[in-house]
Amino acid sequence: MNVHNASGRRAALPADLARVLRTGPFHEALRAAITARGLALSRVRHRLAERGVRVGVTTLSYWQRGERRPARAESLRAVGALEDVLELRRGALTDLLRPTPDAAPSARPYRTLLDTAAPIAAILADLGAPSDGGVHSLCQLERVTVGRRRELLRRRSEQLLRAHRDGVDRYLAIHVGDPGCDPDRVVVRADENCRVGHVRGDRRAGVVVAELLLDARLRAGETRLIGYTVEDGTAGESREYVRGFSYPGGQYVLQVSFDPDDLPVRCHRFARSSAGAPPGDRRELVLDGRYPSVHLAEERVRDTILGISWEWAPTRRTNLSPPGGPGRR
Repeated sequence: MNVHNASGRRAALPADLARVLRTGPFHEALRAAITARGLALSRVRHRLAERGVRVGVTTLSYWQRGERRPARAESLRAVGALEDVLELRRGALTDLLRPTPDAAPSARPYRTLLDTAAPIAAILADLGAPSDGGVHSLCQLERVTVGRRRELLRRRSEQLLRAHRDGVDRYLAIHVGDPGCDPDRVVVRADENCRVGHVRGDRRAGVVVAELLLDARLRAGETRLIGYTVEDGTAGESREYVRGFSYPGGQYVLQVSFDPDDLPVRCHRFARSSAGAPPGDRRELVLDGRYPSVHLAEERVRDTILGISWEWAPTRRTNLSPPGGPGRR
């Protein structure tokens, strides 16, 4: 499609494309612009290369499906070149990547972040939850405790939430246990500025979804600090803890603490691009002899998966009690 008329002036954009360029999200606008121009991704890649910008077809596909979001400087330069290739005004796509306090960020689908996405989606539907949740995290601190049986004993989470639409009155906390997790014996406790509503679990997937009800409905742009704890301790030996991020941009701190009498021999921080992908960006974390814990800190997370993994010594103490749980809800 040629967007210039015979006089060389830019013709009006198709109505659907003009609308999504105003409202976003970025991935829908990019997909609509590529469709409107009738270009295959290979042609888009070729035209970018002619401008000295190298972006793979796979990356372009991720961007237009919302599975990744341009964030680094070189990616943002590529988006500027895309505006030229797709014959859009300067800033048409780049502006959609700039966060504003009240703007609804683009959510990455659960299926790209979790192997257990299908049962979680079913639980969310049962709870009548909107697909985007209505809130995103500006800052999150998680403290994970590994017990004396090397099990994931509990995790405590504190989050500063911001609503990106009016009327939000709850946050949905998702807990994915280790293999063998028994959702019936997992306990969710509200610690600060919220209360526990409905709790649903899927025994085969080992997942729990809990409603954390807020004290008032939030308007778009309003924030709320909440805290909650998940008591697990129902599965076997734990070897990693991961957190998937549907929304980019927030701060994240994860601390994993171990029993001082049974420390892992090695710990690593890692990232994954999607569920099932091999870990990348691995960095060793050193256990401090004074404190039996390690941590990672991200000032601005991408819509990705972050985690800490650890390796146990092959020998085990033999006087440990059998697996149990903290009790039923």
